[in-house]
Amino acid sequence: MIRRASFFALAGIAASAALPASGAALSVPKALRAGQPAVAAPDAKVKLRKLSTDPFTNSTSQHKTEVEPDVVSYGSTLVSAFQEGRFTDGGGSDVGWATSTNGGATWTHGSLPGITTIEGPSGTYARDTDAAVAYDSAHGLWLIASLPIIDLPSQPIGQMPLINSSADGLHWSNPVEVAPNDGDFIDKSWITCDNWAKSPYLGHCYVEFDDAFAGDYEMMSTSTNGGQSWSSPYAPGQYGLGGQPLALPNGTVVVPYEDDSGNIWSFTSSNGGKTWGNAVEVGAVNEHGVAGNVRTSPLPSAQIDGGGTIYTVWQDCSFRTNCSSNDIVMSTSTDGTHWTSKARIPIDPVTSTVDHFVPGIGVDVTTSGSSAHLGLTYYFFPKASCTVSTCQLYAGFVSSSDGGQTWSAPTTLTKAMNVTWLASTDQGYMAGDYIATAFSGGLAYGTFATAKAPNGGKYDEYMTTTATGLAASAGRGRYTSRGERPVPGAHSDRPPHVYPPPISSAFTSEE
Repeated sequence: MIRRASFFALAGIAASAALPASGAALSVPKALRAGQPAVAAPDAKVKLRKLSTDPFTNSTSQHKTEVEPDVVSYGSTLVSAFQEGRFTDGGGSDVGWATSTNGGATWTHGSLPGITTIEGPSGTYARDTDAAVAYDSAHGLWLIASLPIIDLPSQPIGQMPLINSSADGLHWSNPVEVAPNDGDFIDKSWITCDNWAKSPYLGHCYVEFDDAFAGDYEMMSTSTNGGQSWSSPYAPGQYGLGGQPLALPNGTVVVPYEDDSGNIWSFTSSNGGKTWGNAVEVGAVNEHGVAGNVRTSPLPSAQIDGGGTIYTVWQDCSFRTNCSSNDIVMSTSTDGTHWTSKARIPIDPVTSTVDHFVPGIGVDVTTSGSSAHLGLTYYFFPKASCTVSTCQLYAGFVSSSDGGQTWSAPTTLTKAMNVTWLASTDQGYMAGDYIATAFSGGLAYGTFATAKAPNGGKYDEYMTTTATGLAASAGRGRYTSRGERPVPGAHSDRPPHVYPPPISSAFTSEE
């Protein structure tokens, strides 16, 4: 993502398990009521694997930095994509990929061809950003969508999404452009494919993006031939960004997104992407501004289980007195039209000082309903009220084996990271506006940026996953937030970040 407009209240979309907002409370373990240790030391049994490091040396961006991953699995193959060589004012030197064809046992990595002039002579763009991955089972192809950027004297400008494809996740084609750019500023693309065997739209793939020059006007495009060509962009009539399309077993496509007032909505298509509409509100967002000048945004993180239940998550402080720190909250839907009230994922007690943000939800598609296996990777500060010099950033993981009715105790994945070890942007220190989790062989693999102290004048921020996957039962104990309600009138003691003002459409790509 290149920028944020100040009119966003920085919402985030909700992916949630079936945690009803009403009804008798379940028995809550004593440890949760009393306040079990909110932050444990990194689990010695959890080993991390470095997936990739920034390979570039151009003087215009920051090395070595890698940020903002997505990851998708199909069978025993996992494919992740992310930015390499982050620029201060948006995008990276290229989009990198890391692929495992044996269920996460070993990984191979590289950079996408044919996009940036930094990567190679076949590239034509100055930068690339916003990587998202999909698998098209009908055509046997992996697809990575990314957002190329051109440099203008006024500012970098996002162009129409590009799609690189691969039959094995290891050898990638040069990109296909979704549509010609007519001078718009395109932001935050995402991609998914319909892989349901009985869907009338099996093999349809869908790309979402927004036009920043039009106030973040949402756009959708569809491919029926493995991403080799795309329909003319369709405007659902909604304003927002960060939509994550998901295909239901009946072929309906649901797109949760952050609207232009900072709340979470979704819209749908029931005819294979020919038309889009039926926008409904998922939930209002109340966010605690993350300390330490760390760049965060409650963009949607959404996945679907084997029965067609959508789980959406975002950061939200509504369950904390004075909104003193963020929890991760969820909402679920089986049709994209009716959503459950947001429920807090009980990573730790509401009396803790922990601030949780940038969640990435994963769902095991071989499970469903009350037996659905969920994995959630996220970042956190042990103390929300820290400063740039005192904030300690960690990545954590929790899981559920019953569709989100109960959750494991948290597992701390990383050692403490100083926020100044992260790539510097004009919107704060950056690990990513999003991270991700995917299941393979019944085990969850989160992908996230890890950083060490800069060395020799260079950053040391790189892509990471766990050396072995984590089970949905990982972590001690089972905890529930059933019966909890948002605190009436809760208002954050620390407002969300205010990002640069809305982009002026006077900045056209030809000027």
